[in-house]
Amino acid sequence: MTTGEESENKNLAYYRSCFSQIKVGKVDKYTKRVEALYQPILLMSVTDLIAQGLIEENKITISDELTNTFNKYLSVLSPNSSEEVSFSIAFFHLNKKKPPFWYVKFNQGYEGKRAQSITTLKRNVDSAKLDEELFNLLQDSNARKELIDQLLSVWFSSTNKQIEDILNINQSFQNSTLDELDTIESSNTHRQPKVYFKKSVVREAIFRKSVVHLYDYRCAFCRLKVKRSLSQSIVDGAHIKPFSEFYDNKVDNGLSLCKNHHWAFDRGWFALDDRYQILVASDLEEESPHSRLIQEFHGELILLPSSEQYYPRIDAIQWHRKNVFTLKAKGSSKK
Repeated sequence: MTTGEESENKNLAYYRSCFSQIKVGKVDKYTKRVEALYQPILLMSVTDLIAQGLIEENKITISDELTNTFNKYLSVLSPNSSEEVSFSIAFFHLNKKKPPFWYVKFNQGYEGKRAQSITTLKRNVDSAKLDEELFNLLQDSNARKELIDQLLSVWFSSTNKQIEDILNINQSFQNSTLDELDTIESSNTHRQPKVYFKKSVVREAIFRKSVVHLYDYRCAFCRLKVKRSLSQSIVDGAHIKPFSEFYDNKVDNGLSLCKNHHWAFDRGWFALDDRYQILVASDLEEESPHSRLIQEFHGELILLPSSEQYYPRIDAIQWHRKNVFTLKAKGSSKK
């Protein structure tokens, strides 16, 4: 295979395959000790900083922003781990992945020893870089979403995480968001909440994974279910009250919706009443020869999670109905 052919093949599917091969942990069968490998969390952290515009060129330095982001995610995903050792080992060992996509640039005088602390890592390492193809993909929000979902699928499948664990992790992220917002408000400054609240691809991916799982990977509106793998589904975890305004990633502020109905919900083309029945705007002009019209769902009950504790929160659907569903609904919901 020529160099040109290799480059052409380094597309999103190629890097999804690379990420799917990352090992998360191993258990010593005699001591039962788990040695976790934190490369997925490092890649999630780098991706977040790219999304926030804090990494603008393909040169990844051992910055405070990167180590702090890594430690935040590590504290939620693996709370009993050593932050400094985990970061250093992940940064160092990603260099050895096959096929390679992470390249470490060592400082002059490096003697080949593994860094066991961030101080040692900084002394030995100048920076790291990604494949240019991968770095370019991470500039795109849709590609970022797919790659983060792949990393999370590797993480949860390798550590045997169940839906309860995922929901707990989502709640831990929500708690940390509220704590940080409280810190900002109590600091008596006029700073706006940090951009990473709105652009954290990891927090968003955990929310999405939690919500769509609760709805069995189906659209709550039309019941459509199409999956290609655990990390690829046609449905989204849609916020009822927008996260950018309320910073609410609790699962009862979410709905599982297919791409079309997520778009329509965000624009107020339909809403829910307090009994979870669908209200459709009366002025839609529709043609749909191979599927039901949106208006035909008016008055029907949405698909709901199996447990009532995860039902959409009434105050959230009321807010959406009042503030987003601005067009007049078609009549009243059926009794």
